[in-house]
Amino acid sequence: MNPPVHPVDEHLPLGRLTALGLQHVLVMYAGAVAVPLIVGRALNLTPDQVAKLISADLFVCGLVTLIQALGASRWFGIQLPVMMGVTFASVAPMISMAQSTGGTAGAGLIFGSVIGAGVISILIAPLVSRMLRFFPPVVTGTIIAVIGISLMRVGINWIFGNPVGPTAPSVPNPEHLKWLAEAQAAAGAPGSSLPPVPKGFAVVPTVPNPKYADLTGVGISGLVLLSILLIAKFAKGFIANISVLLGIVIGAVVAVGMGLMNFDKVAKAQWFDLVLPFEIAGPVFDPILILTMTLVMIVVMIESTGMFLALGEMTDRKVDQAALTRGLRTDGLGTLLGGIFNTFPYTSFSQNVGLVAVTGVKSRFVCVAGGVILIVLGVLPKMAALVESLPTMVLGGAGLVMFGMVAATGIRILGGVDFKTNRFNAMIVAVSIGVGMVPLIAPNFRQWMPHAIHPLIESGILLASITAVALNVFFNGASRDTSAAVNAARQADAH
Repeated sequence: MNPPVHPVDEHLPLGRLTALGLQHVLVMYAGAVAVPLIVGRALNLTPDQVAKLISADLFVCGLVTLIQALGASRWFGIQLPVMMGVTFASVAPMISMAQSTGGTAGAGLIFGSVIGAGVISILIAPLVSRMLRFFPPVVTGTIIAVIGISLMRVGINWIFGNPVGPTAPSVPNPEHLKWLAEAQAAAGAPGSSLPPVPKGFAVVPTVPNPKYADLTGVGISGLVLLSILLIAKFAKGFIANISVLLGIVIGAVVAVGMGLMNFDKVAKAQWFDLVLPFEIAGPVFDPILILTMTLVMIVVMIESTGMFLALGEMTDRKVDQAALTRGLRTDGLGTLLGGIFNTFPYTSFSQNVGLVAVTGVKSRFVCVAGGVILIVLGVLPKMAALVESLPTMVLGGAGLVMFGMVAATGIRILGGVDFKTNRFNAMIVAVSIGVGMVPLIAPNFRQWMPHAIHPLIESGILLASITAVALNVFFNGASRDTSAAVNAARQADAH
């Protein structure tokens, strides 16, 4: 008689497996494609390059999901129903890198930092669980709240227009630009006595930009937000779980009807194309940037620890130290693969962990099916081109929800912190959030500081993380009891 199969190892019928795998993909899809859209546009990459970022992201999501759910040797894969995706915790540091160095040069710096952080994460995976004592709820909640607050400006800029570029609040006066062009042409004419225009000379923006905060775009963002709220309120089960994705679809349909979205790039895109390493840029390794991304990955792996333990309880499969190390090591491997394929850091998507609890389906092969679907989507450039074609105002309404939920998760974790009998906890939160806001409110604060440390201090998330950990050790010490940290990490479901 064959021994009973554990629910985690159960093989489901192909039809049901495919449907459940597709459900996992739909739950994570909006979050998965948001990061390449944010970072690609922050780098000012071309639409084709942004589409390649999206394809690479989906492909690596699928590949790392297969490794995590199926297992790969005794070193990688926790072999639980886990879906892997890009972590939002890495977005703010990458935007800072993009703002310092744009284009493919900036992309190379980002990919180099991701590869470096991936290698280090693989090596330190066995040590991370021992660092839980430095990340009690007061630290974890503060860091995640700052992540959400930092990301909110991305969603707001999607609604109204980016604060730089063609939708800036002010633009140069067209008459001044015309005069400058004529003067430049006259100075370059043979026999002209006019001196050439000084190198780097630019006209200051002085005229309000009519494209900024256009009411049509604001209205579409509002419609997307309203749709998400109504679906979340009145729909049930699976439909409610994909409210963000459905809101984006509704906004896209309206944008198409108003002529604000076209499908030229979709028509030109190929039906099938392989995702190859270093298609956009080769990696450039900067030690400070690698350190920055490594610190982000440590926070991410602390969150993953809680999620893996929670998932073990949900599925009635014990997650021992060896299994936990395999899971965390796969976070590092996924990040390494992300850098190689020109995409970003990877971690377990905990909204999908929540879906396991909602559906009661514990089979890891459901996530294997989801991984296969993601790989297929990754090699279909038309799908990536369609996502890239979405107007930013459509994404803006969804961005408020997605990024706001990150901040709300941090607040929820802080809700369990003892502020009544421990007066130091309020001090830790207050000072850490204040320090984390410095790059957001005063981005030029670093102008007189050594240039070598600029990448390290440009991220409010990193500054808040270092401050929170240091202040907690200073005021509270490092407790040997990690249960509170694990419970906080289990709530960190906003990636």
